[in-house]
Amino acid sequence: MLKDILDVLKNSDADDWEVTDTETDGWEFYFIRHNLDQNRAKKVAHINVTVYKKIEDKYLGRASAEIAPTLPKDEVKKMVDDLVFRASLVKNEMYTLGGPSKAEVLPKEEGSVSSVSRDFINTMNALPETKTEDINSYEIFVNGETKHFITSKGIDTESKGISSMIEVVVNARNAEKEIELYRLYNSGTCDTEGLKRDLTKTLHYGKDRLQTVSTPKMGKTAVVFSTEDACRIYEYFSEQINAELIYRHMTDWKLNEPIHKDIKGDRVTLKSSCYLKNSSCNTAYDSEGSAIHDRILIEQDVPQCYWGNRMFSQYLGLEDSFQLTNITVEGGTKTEEEIRSGRYLEIVEFSDFQVDSVTGDVFGEIRLGYLHDNGSTTIVTGGSVSGSMKDYAADMYMSKNQVQYNRELIPSLTRLENMTVTGISEK
Repeated sequence: MLKDILDVLKNSDADDWEVTDTETDGWEFYFIRHNLDQNRAKKVAHINVTVYKKIEDKYLGRASAEIAPTLPKDEVKKMVDDLVFRASLVKNEMYTLGGPSKAEVLPKEEGSVSSVSRDFINTMNALPETKTEDINSYEIFVNGETKHFITSKGIDTESKGISSMIEVVVNARNAEKEIELYRLYNSGTCDTEGLKRDLTKTLHYGKDRLQTVSTPKMGKTAVVFSTEDACRIYEYFSEQINAELIYRHMTDWKLNEPIHKDIKGDRVTLKSSCYLKNSSCNTAYDSEGSAIHDRILIEQDVPQCYWGNRMFSQYLGLEDSFQLTNITVEGGTKTEEEIRSGRYLEIVEFSDFQVDSVTGDVFGEIRLGYLHDNGSTTIVTGGSVSGSMKDYAADMYMSKNQVQYNRELIPSLTRLENMTVTGISEK
């Protein structure tokens, strides 16, 4: 089928084209408590085609669609012709597509679909459950993917990898009530240590969630982030140097200029990483066939280079750019004990936590937090945090230790000073 699609594209009116052929072998498991309810295996194939059409030698149109592997060749031709027509209606400023490039040689990730599935099940069975805090149910999805990428510019790459997802529901109960906490983890192979660490904490959070009082009205307060929600903070930094935002003037960050004039806290150093152990995004090439490199993007709060897709990178005159996959944020200057000092609110559970990549606006509704004040700890729920990273980035502190959440390696603790905390209690 792939050969037929390539033949049609080569003989079409498209000026350029790209084909991504992905074959997936997957295993799925559904557990109630720790009893297997059902499982299944799957084998699927997806072929995605993108065509480009020049318009008046000033514009380059683009259109994409998935083509079923079983589609007859004459139907493939109809679809490609339709894509070419659709592309001719799109007037993006002219840019050029990339050609073959040399990528980094990545470490080989050990494991198969069956062994990774077994690792997940063994990890779940090893959790320290109790009579009052336990696992309600969980679902495991493990996929082995082979991706073949071919373009009219001579790119012809193939990559193999594993991507996984596990959904977990944790129960906690006392004599009066019972609650549920939901977790979703994405990874490549199974991060046994990280998964067990996080779910052990979640079991503890479930117990504490039953003992909360209303969050008091606190005004401006230091807030500590110790869970995966902290990734949203560092994604704000990475998005501010996205070529698209730069080109559209949606950010004012500039190369070789500090992001703030008056930095009081730690300075962020953020890197692109080709490989992180257990990441689902370990690949030598991005989705457009550009080679991914280990590269410092922000050094000590000073942007060093932009990243992005081919179109917007070309508009900025960037020839060696790529789309970001894994990121690494260096640890800060503080120990975890120093981060957790003085008066602060550590929030471990949000109903939702957002950092707007353009405006920097921060918002989150508190489901579970620990208010530390003069040696005392109060477990709280309700209320919210808000503010702007444009202010907080100048006065944030990071732990020396790091922790990994799938594709992001970040400081284990992040502290933002003077966040607005809106409580629901007068005390």
